[in-house]
Amino acid sequence: MSGGGAARGRRIVLWRHGQTAWNVERRFQGSTDIELTGTGVAQARRAARLLASMRPDAIVASDLSRARATAAELTAVTGLAASHHAELRETYAGVWQGLTHDEIIERFGEQYAAWKRGEAVRRGGGELETEVADRAAPVVLSHAEKLPDGGTLVVVSHGGTIRTTIGRLLGLESSSWESLGGLSNCCWSVLGEGARGWRLMEHNAGTLPEPVLGDDD
Repeated sequence: MSGGGAARGRRIVLWRHGQTAWNVERRFQGSTDIELTGTGVAQARRAARLLASMRPDAIVASDLSRARATAAELTAVTGLAASHHAELRETYAGVWQGLTHDEIIERFGEQYAAWKRGEAVRRGGGELETEVADRAAPVVLSHAEKLPDGGTLVVVSHGGTIRTTIGRLLGLESSSWESLGGLSNCCWSVLGEGARGWRLMEHNAGTLPEPVLGDDD
């Protein structure tokens, strides 16, 4: 999926929220509303200073508290208001939500393996990855279309939702989205607009390499 029309030099920065207690415990959050830890707030504050240097024109965020609090750090340093959208929430994963990574593998090993192979799986009876992209990508594109030429949109969301949105905007087959890899807390990816649509310019940027903790591993 392209940005549409002639390239206007726009950028989309997809920023994952800061650390939560469930991230540290490797507990699948999904659409459960879990707040940032003190470390998560500090991560967001640090990253916000870096992202502010990109001079964003607009900020949109998931309406879950961990994304709202992360976005608030960027609004504080840019003076921009953030709009919040339920469509940017993390993947709903049914009975997987609240389970640790090890518990998921123990109880739903075959389902987990099928997902990792790129098969269409309703993890825990929840959403397909393509359904997450169906709800999230249009919100991102609609706000990107409002940017001025050369403008930058910051999207504050969740690891799984960001990965599926990137896959959709790049026009990749859903079975290959897993190859993009996850994002560490408060790291981001950048899509730039080219003549043939969106291109991945940076992935999991913002810090020295750290473990990916949370839903999208």
